[in-house]
Amino acid sequence: MLHLQGDALAVDVAELGAELQSLRATGPDGAERELLWQGGPPWPRRSPVLFPVVGRLAGDVLRTRAGAQRAMTQHGFARDRSFAVVHRTGSTAELVLADDAETRARFPYAFRLALRYEVTDALRVTYVVGNPGPEVLPCSVGAHPAFAWPLVPGVAREAHALEFDEPEPEPVRRLQDSLLHPEPRPTPVEGRRLALHDGLFAEDALVWDAVRSRGLVYSAPGAPRLRLTWDGFPQLGVWSRAGGGFVCLEPWHGHADPVGFDGAFEDKPGLLHVPPGEERVLSWELSVSP
Repeated sequence: MLHLQGDALAVDVAELGAELQSLRATGPDGAERELLWQGGPPWPRRSPVLFPVVGRLAGDVLRTRAGAQRAMTQHGFARDRSFAVVHRTGSTAELVLADDAETRARFPYAFRLALRYEVTDALRVTYVVGNPGPEVLPCSVGAHPAFAWPLVPGVAREAHALEFDEPEPEPVRRLQDSLLHPEPRPTPVEGRRLALHDGLFAEDALVWDAVRSRGLVYSAPGAPRLRLTWDGFPQLGVWSRAGGGFVCLEPWHGHADPVGFDGAFEDKPGLLHVPPGEERVLSWELSVSP
């Protein structure tokens, strides 16, 4: 476990999955408050790294143009692999996962995935997807941080809301058997505000496949104000599970297979395509105010 200390935030990051394990903010009274879901029923994870897929592939199978077929579980394998720590200070850390014989048996492409954590008065998480191989790297990458809901004990869950930076009038997508439903649904966002309640997630996640905003605020009266911004992620998922004290705010580059998609993985909509010798950089940042 890596402990990183900033001016107003403290975080813990596990080498397994390069997963954020704790996000603590110091309040006006000097006490630390945990803002990240701490795992357990009904969902054991906290902030998994999604790579080389986001969401589920049809039949949990990756099919290439060359005719190869590989088993691929939802959200990929990075979240269950140990990353190497290549750099660390008191407030920063970089962890790396590179392809090896085990990953190539499941994902026949060369890659180097680096996660960089930096804690100052905010938490910044940077994803660097590199392609050291001779062929184009097709992949998806995403964040999945689960924030406490309610943010403060005693504050009603229904008092919480998301306020997007921009109006979000476009339809949203829902999931059918964990695949992207073909029919868009009317947005539940009223102007820039999405009121949170358990009924929102009766059909699994809300998916914006072309979100306008590049930031939002998650807050409730009497609770800290969390501002999340992202760069390089064109999609956004918002998800919770019945009985869970969390809401996941998930910037993505990529999404689940659309219902009925039976093409090659390289042709799946929403992917990153990284040319040989190049890399792509994506990031999200979280700040907290009283």
